[in-house]
Amino acid sequence: MTTDSHASSPSSRPHRDYYTALYQAALTISSSLELDQVLESVVKSITEAMQVKACVLRLLDPETGQLRLSAESGLSGNYLAKGPVDVVHSAIDSAALGGSPVFIPDVRTDTRFQYQEAAAKEGIVSVLCVPLEVRGEAIGVLRVYTNKPAIFHEDDIQFLSVLASLAALAIENARLYEGIRSSYHGVMDAFWGTHVSPS
Repeated sequence: MTTDSHASSPSSRPHRDYYTALYQAALTISSSLELDQVLESVVKSITEAMQVKACVLRLLDPETGQLRLSAESGLSGNYLAKGPVDVVHSAIDSAALGGSPVFIPDVRTDTRFQYQEAAAKEGIVSVLCVPLEVRGEAIGVLRVYTNKPAIFHEDDIQFLSVLASLAALAIENARLYEGIRSSYHGVMDAFWGTHVSPS
């Protein structure tokens, strides 16, 4: 993956930024069941550690084929309101959901990006997108955006992929917790329904 000689590289920063972000994300995930809070913390940590313009986490809605916004850092309200992200119209997301990281050096000239005009107005140039996977099944995507041409190296991709895995783990844990809680309430309701004496 290359761009012109004026492109910047997130990898030029000390790797300890990545280690710190990974530690903070793992700590947040292990200490909180508030999914929204966890995911917002993850995307903010990524934005700061990679020194990118923005980071977005979207989850796949299997019924509509759309990627729903779950957490973001660094994007304007106007850009977020640009319209639905349909997998069938977004080649970058379709490829990422297939299990492979996708890098676009310049979204302004790459038709794989669904909203090129909106991205140009937002000042977005380069994009790196990785899948969120649970037990081998893609459940969403994690993207980072830069405001100038960028080169992402293997350690950048690995860092983002690890954070995507941690985010997917948090999502799965939250779903399991909600399932257990619902089952518990169902059992208790059934128990009290059969053991309460008629008045």
